[in-house]
This record gives sequence, structure tokens and C-alpha cells, in this order.
Amino acid sequence: MNRSTTPRRPRPFTTAVAALSAGALLAAGIPATAGAAERAAPATMTPPAASPPSSPVTSVLQVDAPVPDIDWQPCDDAEGYDCAEIQVPSDYDRPHGRTTTIAVTRLPATDPESRIGSALVNFGGPGGPGLDNLHAVGEVMVDPEVRARFDLVSFDPRGVGQSDPVTCFRDAEREAEYFAGLPTAPITRAEERRAVAGFARIAAGCQVISGDRLSTASTANVARDMDVLRQALGDDQLTYIGYSYGTILGATYSALFPDRVRALVLDGTIDPVAWSGTGSEDPIATRLGQAEAATETFAEFNRLCAEAGPGACPLAALGDPAAVTEEVLTTLREGPVEVPDGEGGTVPFTYGEMLAVSFQAMYGTAAWPQLSQLFAQVAVAAGIGEQPPSARSHGPSLDDLLRELGVVEDYPSLGNALAAQCMDAAEPLRLWQYPAYVDDLDAEFPHFGRFRGWTGAGCAPMILRDEDAYTGPWGQTTQAPVMVIGTRYDPATPYHFTEPYADHYDDARVMTVEGWGHTTLGVSTCADAAIARYLVDIEADDGVTCEQDVAPFAPVEQRSDRADLRAQVVPPGGWGL
Repeated sequence: MNRSTTPRRPRPFTTAVAALSAGALLAAGIPATAGAAERAAPATMTPPAASPPSSPVTSVLQVDAPVPDIDWQPCDDAEGYDCAEIQVPSDYDRPHGRTTTIAVTRLPATDPESRIGSALVNFGGPGGPGLDNLHAVGEVMVDPEVRARFDLVSFDPRGVGQSDPVTCFRDAEREAEYFAGLPTAPITRAEERRAVAGFARIAAGCQVISGDRLSTASTANVARDMDVLRQALGDDQLTYIGYSYGTILGATYSALFPDRVRALVLDGTIDPVAWSGTGSEDPIATRLGQAEAATETFAEFNRLCAEAGPGACPLAALGDPAAVTEEVLTTLREGPVEVPDGEGGTVPFTYGEMLAVSFQAMYGTAAWPQLSQLFAQVAVAAGIGEQPPSARSHGPSLDDLLRELGVVEDYPSLGNALAAQCMDAAEPLRLWQYPAYVDDLDAEFPHFGRFRGWTGAGCAPMILRDEDAYTGPWGQTTQAPVMVIGTRYDPATPYHFTEPYADHYDDARVMTVEGWGHTTLGVSTCADAAIARYLVDIEADDGVTCEQDVAPFAPVEQRSDRADLRAQVVPPGGWGL
């Protein structure tokens, strides 16, 4: 193993991945904008329109909430999109009291004369920004028929991005500096003690600095915000597309407002019973099953790499990919490997970084060739595998590979991701119990058990609670049919959640995508067409199966313009779904 004793300043990537991995809250999700947002002047309020009868759960909390006028203006940095801010109640028990800001954006329908209404979109998280992500993919994320008939609308949920974000440090720089000193994937007892102390400090900071925002950040309140937004948009009922954690938001909305649902597309589902964890003795990392799902998907990465061969998957040139990747991870677990930086020097690459990048790359198969190249480069640097003569002289630099894999240097705000999860989900473990629990999970699911096992640690020390959080019952009374979608090999929302999620609804039409990655975004034109038919005509067949358009490791010329769409919604890093 090539090690260096010369001190080096931390790379921005190292700091970012340390933040992402040490937090390890949920699935690799969408970083949110850090820093506190200034509160805008309250929007003009108008009396609420007459609403259909509400369920007993929602009558007190929602019916009296004022409905804001939306003053749409062209977005400063997204041509063709409109932006606005609205004010909603901070606490729906006091609908005329203090307000919080919700930042909203829309992409108008291309055929206004045939417009059906607005389709609200949540890209996942928790902690994922709606504005940035809709701006990145809105024009190509759905079938042209959907683009023609609907305004696509998204928003930064309360506590996220430009919507009065939950923050845990005085500023983003202090947060980044703090995470730079935490172990990425704690292994030794000393590292585990540092992680436990770190999570305790983070939880304290979140509650002190953002206590008011945190204590009203439950998914139930986001659902109530979404219902206010629905009314402000002029829609009698909600049309909604929710990915990953967005399926929890969808299930919560339909539980609170069953008579206000027109259509729900629920893609990459999480069973809400597992999410809320009421009555369960299992930590959220076990309940979500991500260690198992990531292990299964990684096995598919290795299998398909071997089938593709060295021409399409560089890792295969070093031997059996499964054997090489296991040796690489085992070697990195013992200590960093010095990898050429492309400029004549080397940089240390760590176990935690490799796990974080691997988990992120599994979100979409477009990045699998680059992930194979990264494993090959680290293997060559560590002297692992068959070492073909050309191994050291070809290929992109480490930094280039990391850029191609979508890892960015901008630091996501931890508080954005903590907000909804900590207010929603039961966490039965005490913080001091996590090291032993993670060791056991790592033994059952090597590597990814250790990476995902700390998922609930940021919430374990929390004292604050949102009294309005909704944790069930989850039996739905929605009359409209809903569309539930699962991808066969999804590292973040296991496929086995699909049927249990659908079973909560009387009329769920289930579609399976036979493919790899997290959600169907940009993956299958077959799935896009089925979603379009459902959204436009409220028609969908149950039990439909669609194939992925482009196989993993396919030649570049076979890849579509939408093959990396999921990567544009990320970087998925270590927070959220």
C-alpha cells in the first residue's frame, strides 16, 4: 500500500463526503442550500376558498389557514421558470399567528389552452430543495404530454433551502469545518466515540439555533403547506409526483386530505409504517433496509461489470470485479490509499469516501462506468488485481472521476435533512448504543451496513418534537386511484417496500421497472408513457412492467440525453432519499 507521511490540506471533496457520510441520515439524497434565508414581507392573504368536508384529523389544523396570493416573477437564474415566495402558518394550531416562508417555482405548461392544472413535485430528501432540482430537470423529466397539460410546480419544503432553513451552526463555513474533523465511516472505538460526541454536538446546535423551525418541520406540516399551495394555485384537487421521501409526503397528504387528491405518482416508495416506526424496536436504519438494498445493488454492479468486460467496464481488466472491489474496500478499511492526482502528485483516498461515492453512483447506472474506473484506479494504486501494463498510464485523474460521478464541493446543510426525519421518525436507540448496533449491521451487510447504520444518530439526542407530526394510521381512504412505482434494484428505497406501500390504498396501480438505480427518473420511456397516461387521463393498469431503456455499461453512443437525469437531481451524497 502506498502511504505518505507528508501532511496535506484536506481536499474539498474529502470535507464534503465526510459531511455527507458522517451524517448518513437516509439515502443519498439532495443537498439543500445552506445558510439562513431572510424572511420576505408577508404575502397578501385572502380568505380561503370553500373546501370539501375535511376528515376529523385535519379539520382543526387546516380549514382556517389563510390562502396567499402568489406573485409570480421570472426567476433570476432559471430562464423560462417563475419564482415566488408565500407565507404559511408556522404552526397550524395557530393559523393566523406567526408565518414561515415557502419558496416556490413553476415551469408553465407548453399548451396553456389544454392545461389541466398544476402538478406538484417533490424530488426526495428529506432536505431536498425543490427549486434547484426542478430548474435542473423540469423541461425533460416527464413525457411531453405532461409538459403540455400541466404547470410543473415545486417548492423548498419548510426548513429547507430558501424556505427558512433549519441550520445547526452559525454559518456554513463553521459547519463544514466541524464535519471535516469527524470520521467518515467510524471503524475504531476511538472513531466511534468521536462520532457519538459529534452527533450530540450537532443535535444540540440544531435545537439551540433553529429550535422554532425544527419543532414545526414534520412532514405533516409540509403536507399542510402543500395543501395551502394547492389552493393558492387554484386547483380543486392535488396532482402530485413524489420521488423517494416524496412518497412519505404523498402518503401523509392523502392521509390528512383524502378527498383532495386527484392523482398521486409515488415513485421509489418507503413504507410509511417503517418510516414512522411507531411501536417498533428497530432503529430507522434497519427499518429502511438500505444496507441490504445497497449490498444487493452493488452485487449487481459487480455482476454486470464482469459481463460487460474490460472494454466497457475498466474494473474487469483487473480480474473478477466482485473480488477486486472487496479487496479494495478491505484495504481502504485498513487505511487511506495514495492515488495519483493527475498532476504528478498523490492524494489520500479513504474507506468512507469510497463507500459514499459508491452509494451515490448506484442511484443511476449512467455513472457505473466511472465508478468502475475509480475502483480500478484505487486498486492499481494499492497493487490489487492483475495489473495490466496500461493500467497506470491511462484514464482520467481522481478529481476528474469524482466530478464525473457528480460529487460537488458545495457543503449541504445538515439541518435541512434532519428537520423532517427527526420530527417524524421514532428512534429507539440511545446515542451511546450506536457503535455496537453499527458493528452488528456491518457484520450482516459488510461495508454498506457501516455506511448506513448511523442513519438515525443525528436524531437520537433530539429533545424537541413537533406535536403536529403524523405517524399513522396509514390506511388510506383516498377515492382516486394512485400510481405506485418500484425499481427492482434500488439501493435507497428497497423494491420490497412497493407492495406494502400500495396495500395502504384501496386502489393502487403498481408498476415495476426492471432496472437498476433510485426511482424511474430518466430511466424508462415505457414508464414515462404510463405515468403520462395516468396523470392526464387518470388511467393506469395494475401489475405493469417496464424495462430500463439503456443497460448498465452500454456504449456511449447508445445512451440517451436523459440517461443521467437522476444525476442532475443529486448530488445524492449521504442525506435523504
